[in-house]
Amino acid sequence: MKSKVKWMTEQLVIRLNKDFQVPAGLTLSPPADELDGPSSIVNILEGYNSVISDTFNGVSQVKMEISSLAGYLNQWRQGHCSEQRPKPSMPGPLQELQSRKEFIHTVSMEALMRVKEFLKLLLKNLDHLETC
Repeated sequence: MKSKVKWMTEQLVIRLNKDFQVPAGLTLSPPADELDGPSSIVNILEGYNSVISDTFNGVSQVKMEISSLAGYLNQWRQGHCSEQRPKPSMPGPLQELQSRKEFIHTVSMEALMRVKEFLKLLLKNLDHLETC
């Protein structure tokens, strides 16, 4: 399971690096996303995916890959985690993005950047996948 998640995550980071360059001067506040087992990982991935505009240029493949990774993790979690934990709350940066949806392209770009940072964090902490 970890090897498949690692591969899917690495491919997604490569695609994000290739297709979406960070605009000059755009910086992220320190990420507040934390890895707390598959449930929180799925929640964060789905949350960011939901604020990325479908009309943002070239994003459909990335959104599909984020959904695929979240779906795979969710399916694994349902089969291996007997105790279903309550749905974790949304991290601060994600809540902020969801409240600013009227700035659709700015929100989409920031969400893509945050997904990339979150995926890099996930790659460094693959052991968190097995914590139900």
